Amino acid sequence: MDQKGSVSSHQDTPVPRCSLGSSSGLRYGALVNSVSSLATLPSDKPPISKRRAYVAIAVLCYVNLLNYMERYTIAGVLSEIKDFFNISDSTAGLLQTVFICSFLLLAPLFGYLGDRYNRKYIMLCGLSVWLLTAAGSSFVTKSQFWLLVVLRALVGVGEASYSTVAPTIIGDLFSGGQRSVMICIFYIFIPVGSGLGYITGAGSAYLTGDWRWALKFTSILGLVGFVLMVFWCPNPPRGAAETHGDGVTGQSSYMEDVKYLLKNKSYVWSTLGVTSLAFLTGALAFWLPTFLARAHVTQGLRPSCTTGESCNSTDSYIFGAVTVATGILGGALGTTISRQLRDRFSHADPLICAVGMLGSVPCLFITIFVASSSIPVTYVFIFFGELLLSLNWAVLADILLYVVIPTRRATAEALQITVGHLLGDAGSPYLLGVISDAIRSFNPDTSDFHSLKYSLLLCPFIGILGGVFFLIATMYISEDKKAVQRLLTPQKEM
Repeated sequence: MDQKGSVSSHQDTPVPRCSLGSSSGLRYGALVNSVSSLATLPSDKPPISKRRAYVAIAVLCYVNLLNYMERYTIAGVLSEIKDFFNISDSTAGLLQTVFICSFLLLAPLFGYLGDRYNRKYIMLCGLSVWLLTAAGSSFVTKSQFWLLVVLRALVGVGEASYSTVAPTIIGDLFSGGQRSVMICIFYIFIPVGSGLGYITGAGSAYLTGDWRWALKFTSILGLVGFVLMVFWCPNPPRGAAETHGDGVTGQSSYMEDVKYLLKNKSYVWSTLGVTSLAFLTGALAFWLPTFLARAHVTQGLRPSCTTGESCNSTDSYIFGAVTVATGILGGALGTTISRQLRDRFSHADPLICAVGMLGSVPCLFITIFVASSSIPVTYVFIFFGELLLSLNWAVLADILLYVVIPTRRATAEALQITVGHLLGDAGSPYLLGVISDAIRSFNPDTSDFHSLKYSLLLCPFIGILGGVFFLIATMYISEDKKAVQRLLTPQKEM
């Protein structure tokens, strides 16, 4: 790609100090030529200090927390939103679908920019859009449901810019086992933020009597994150952690980047596994609080939520707390197991992911069928199911960082996000809502609880499929990791 022109002031445009040819050991055949210009950057800037790197991690984790809080605040007040706008299950699921669609469609653009331009500026621009649209969503009226849909779609702009770029910055600040720990901490805030989204959403709606205050609250916290990022988030040289602060650069077209990734088999199969995981977690995160609320009604433990009354938010609180706890425990456990086994078994990481996916399947089946008879037992199996799924997040991010060369990591993150959300959680909340509505249309005597119960049965089968994808990835992970190491080793010696 030509990196000259009027935008040069915003680019990282160092002059290569040396270049790697086909002897670099990259095993992707003709694609060696597309990275032959990969080179170390001149050390005209001191490497980022450890203290500054730790501060940057704290800021990135805070913003990641807010991203997922805002995303699942809607799920925490879904019953209130349905009552407020008087909409069906499928229409309610559309709120999450439009957000994810914009997120996944814009991710490739931000991935392209993230491998070529100043990543801090990219994140700040996206976060600005996120703040404006999230705040705007909190002022909609009962006659403006479709305005809420449009604003939810625009919120995805901010998240697309952040989610594609932030992990690559962490990859350039740390390496080895330290990187695994930092990635784990960063990704733990996905379930923590998701759980807090349910809690703050339901809590704000209860305290104020208006679900829209939940969106106002996250917008205020987002403004704090924007200021912190301006002053405390660096833009390290790409590959800095693996080249002792020097960094690497390379000139290639977007199509060459995509071809490189498609030939990287462990990346492809792990991306398909991520897609299954996204489908599963997206559907469960959006619908389980509502499913549990309907289970209480079915058992006669509480009255149904009717128009004009405040809905009982207990399930959102408990499910949110379970999500936070399992996210922390699962993320830490997954990373710990990975660090213990990775040196002895090169295929340990995708195997951990496969065990997490396949192990969650029986927990999901039990959760779905036991909800009509015992809520406490249901929560026990939700806990174990989410714990097993949470083993994967940090491990998956680490896999991407060590099987993809530094100058193509943002593109790799972006394409994984796009595929994962396009075929995963972009449609799963809406699809389950459609199945639920279709079951009731086919048999009007079916209750809301049972129609949603039968639609949720799709999730365990997706879990099995994801486990198979990760098992296939175990066959290629060692070779792909060694290919990146061979590519970077000559630079460390120069």
